[in-house]
Amino acid sequence: MNQEQQKEQKPVTTADIKVAQPAAHAEGLLCNERCGFVGRDDVTMDGGHGVTVTATELPGARVVTETVDGQVVGHHIEATPVLYQNDAGVGDVHHQGVITIGEALEATARTAGSKAVEQSDAAAIQAAEVRATGSNLLIPGGLAAQAQSAATLNTSTRDEDKVTLSEVLTDATVKLPADKAATREDADGVFNAERRNNPNSTAHPTGVAASISAAANLNEKEFVM
Repeated sequence: MNQEQQKEQKPVTTADIKVAQPAAHAEGLLCNERCGFVGRDDVTMDGGHGVTVTATELPGARVVTETVDGQVVGHHIEATPVLYQNDAGVGDVHHQGVITIGEALEATARTAGSKAVEQSDAAAIQAAEVRATGSNLLIPGGLAAQAQSAATLNTSTRDEDKVTLSEVLTDATVKLPADKAATREDADGVFNAERRNNPNSTAHPTGVAASISAAANLNEKEFVM
């Protein structure tokens, strides 16, 4: 066998193979911060070729965002097992129930938290609050009121001083006086509100409407809504 043939038959090593991690296999924590075992966390994986998968942990759910060269190409929510502590102090694994509108809003605070609040975001948050509470009345100091104030303020504020979605939506489940499971009807209503108030008639790929839509998709998959 000559040297050229030996070169051609050189074994392939792991260094010669690059595998992009799919969102479905994003690893996360098997705990629930409601139980006090762990806090929220982000898990980011670099799949090479500019592909990044970020998994954001929320109570009973994992928000997975896929980007290619900084552009969002995928965004969805996966159900995760939850660790509860029984009377004997032993952790039992259960599956969380449906994803609520409040939890979807909290997911937005993580996936698009650095985005400055605009009128389209405020409209989407108001639509989400109305559907979560079942009331058309604007709640003084509530999420919708805060979002509208932020959107108005941001029109005359320097970029570095603008109020972000994270500042408004963090702990949304606590700020909402009532909450409910996200449904397809809720997702459509929030999407229409966000799109109508966007000059480009579009919704942000990881914004409020996207998160509630992802939650509704998961609820439809896991449960009969």
